Amino acid sequence: MEFGVDEAGKGPVLGSMFAAAVRAPRAALPEGIDDSKRLSDARREALAERIRDDDRITVGIAEISPERIDAGNMNDLTVAAHAEALSGVVRPGDMGVCDAGDVDADRFADRVESRLDVGATVTAEHGADAADELVGAASIVAKSAREAHVAALDAEFEGVGSGYPSDPTTRAFLADYVDANGELPACARTSWATCADVLAAAEQSGLDDF
Repeated sequence: MEFGVDEAGKGPVLGSMFAAAVRAPRAALPEGIDDSKRLSDARREALAERIRDDDRITVGIAEISPERIDAGNMNDLTVAAHAEALSGVVRPGDMGVCDAGDVDADRFADRVESRLDVGATVTAEHGADAADELVGAASIVAKSAREAHVAALDAEFEGVGSGYPSDPTTRAFLADYVDANGELPACARTSWATCADVLAAAEQSGLDDF
């Protein structure tokens, strides 16, 4: 059987990164599969639901928490995420493609494959989420999981935005949270430069008050 793997949420300053593995006969995939970044939110979620609900398709999800991200490095963690997502679905003799999370696609594939406990063949390609339907399906499921996670964070903390450093709503949330609590929220990736900037700005503001 074939599989595809991709991740979502590598760059945000808030929340977890997710990887998804989709193992399926290609004929089982719904029409309209594409790189999740090319799909509208509504189309992505409709496809994700169809993928998850089809008994012919097996889906594995891995979550890499902010704590793990702060304690590690993203290259190693992306390998770990792909392998952990695959570990729940892959079977001996399977073969499939990961969206390469390394400038050296072959090295990335070898590292993911070495972490699996079964005899499966892993390859990796840059841009596989757009070129391969199984990887595209994995990108859709991973992005759907990430978006559900962000919605849960917003319900808990209110006003988190997208979680990306470039999002003014996210930056304002972090600044307001630090101003009110004197520390970063538990959902923040404290090792990100954005967090350091927010803490430095809060410290400077405090000094300016004297």
